[in-house]
Amino acid sequence: MITLLKNGKLYDPAHNKNGVVEDIYIYQGRIVPKPLDHAKITQTYDLTGKVVMAGAIDMHSHIGGGKVNIARMMLPEYQQKQMQEIKTLSEPEAHICTPYCSHHATPTATDTGFRYIEMGYTAAFEPAISPINARQAHLEMGDTPMIDKGGYAMLGNDDYFLRMLTAKKDQKAINDYVAWTLHATQAIGIKVVNPGGISAFKFNQRRLNLDENHQHYQVSPREVLQSLSRAVHELGIAKPLHVHCNNLGAAGNFETTLNTMGASNGLPMHLTHIQFHSYGTEGDKKFSSAAAQISEAINKNKNITADVGQILFNQTVTASGDSMMQHLNAKHANPKKSVIMDMECDAGCGVLPFKYRDQNYVNALQWAIGLEIFLSVEDPWRIFLTTDHPNGAPFTSYPHLIRLLMDKSFRNEAFAKLNLDAQSMSNLTSLDREYSLYDIAIMTRAGASKLIGLNDRGHLGIGANADITVYTDQENREAMFAKPDYVFKNGELVVKNGTVVKVVWGATHTAKPAFDIGVEKDLKDYFDRYQTISLDNFKISDAEIFDDGRGSVVVNKN
Repeated sequence: MITLLKNGKLYDPAHNKNGVVEDIYIYQGRIVPKPLDHAKITQTYDLTGKVVMAGAIDMHSHIGGGKVNIARMMLPEYQQKQMQEIKTLSEPEAHICTPYCSHHATPTATDTGFRYIEMGYTAAFEPAISPINARQAHLEMGDTPMIDKGGYAMLGNDDYFLRMLTAKKDQKAINDYVAWTLHATQAIGIKVVNPGGISAFKFNQRRLNLDENHQHYQVSPREVLQSLSRAVHELGIAKPLHVHCNNLGAAGNFETTLNTMGASNGLPMHLTHIQFHSYGTEGDKKFSSAAAQISEAINKNKNITADVGQILFNQTVTASGDSMMQHLNAKHANPKKSVIMDMECDAGCGVLPFKYRDQNYVNALQWAIGLEIFLSVEDPWRIFLTTDHPNGAPFTSYPHLIRLLMDKSFRNEAFAKLNLDAQSMSNLTSLDREYSLYDIAIMTRAGASKLIGLNDRGHLGIGANADITVYTDQENREAMFAKPDYVFKNGELVVKNGTVVKVVWGATHTAKPAFDIGVEKDLKDYFDRYQTISLDNFKISDAEIFDDGRGSVVVNKN
């Protein structure tokens, strides 16, 4: 059975195709060369004038795990309230989601899959899987239909790793532990959140700067970063170390962010939701934009990539592994409720609802800072479109964000409605850049797949998985990206005119570098003495992911 997508305008940056009109042939879920003349074409879609891209990939979105479930439970009243608000809104900035959506800040696992595929996204990656909680995260993602999934395992605050640093274990031993963790948790990358800080919080330290020692283990965040980034690099893991810097959300934290880039020692490093780490202390309110300094540093340091974590105005709920900083932020919760919790010897998390308001000075400037970074980082292959769902805004707001990036007039109209003091502290209106369709295809497809190491996703080349999205080219980019004409998943038509027409189940992507199994001897002793489950029960097998027939495991190689 061969499907022909005929005469579409292809935006495929992996192959330097910028609006080239070509045909695509699909056979057995893959993009294939033009078949011989006698081969039977089973179905043809005439895409004349349509925009064709690979399925989009969200490389940072909190879609599964303990803190996401807590967030879902925290606002049971919100969904109905949101529906009532949507019905009465008229201002374009007020409604940040798609015109037809019924989302809330943290949709259920099932709704998550449906909302993503309706926008043309065919994969999303959970960026903060606590190893002790990895099984639950995979169970939730296994219940998420329509899209491929994967996750980044959190290290750097776990007791076992910090003991290794204190004991001055050699790099090979650390590499073996990192590789073992990837296997045990079925993850595709490694993340560190507030390096050492979550653990320090448990020992009553309320801040931890880059070169400040953890009072119990006597190691610094810089040592944590350098040890983990070297392990990821030496193991050949495609995805660079995913770094949530120290001092999240604090005024003046841009210096920590710049120093963290320096701590990479030239190795690849990804800085996540960098908008939340780009704040200065200038002005009467001692809170200012440092987007220019951060963007300049990214432009200069070619080993650094970043996603933005854009905030957009409305109600959401923040969920982070950074229990130290969430504890500090709890006083800003709206509505007033929060959960700050510990997770065994592994990590912690903080969950609190938040409402971003355009007339609030700090929120308005946060909005501008994110856009300043988007527009000032020169290379779209090294900056990624995220809202740190749900922390900055629900992922369903992506079409609105894309319009802000592609339409300067629309962006300036939105800016003019902000808190006036915030407007005076931003240079956003001086930035004339407008993203092109080709740029958007890099940020949301080709760049994301390259960053994570998904060799057969994010592009339209021969042999690629046939995850394909087709749009009608519209001047209103929000409307265009909110409702694709067609979405194909693994070569099957699953969305037509923005509506799901077939339910499918995606794969779970992993990385499994080689390691010395001898690492399990010390680990078993540790688990027997300190953990509440055995070493064997900690490890997640392939069968646990695909046993119910809904999914499969893909091992990606660098």
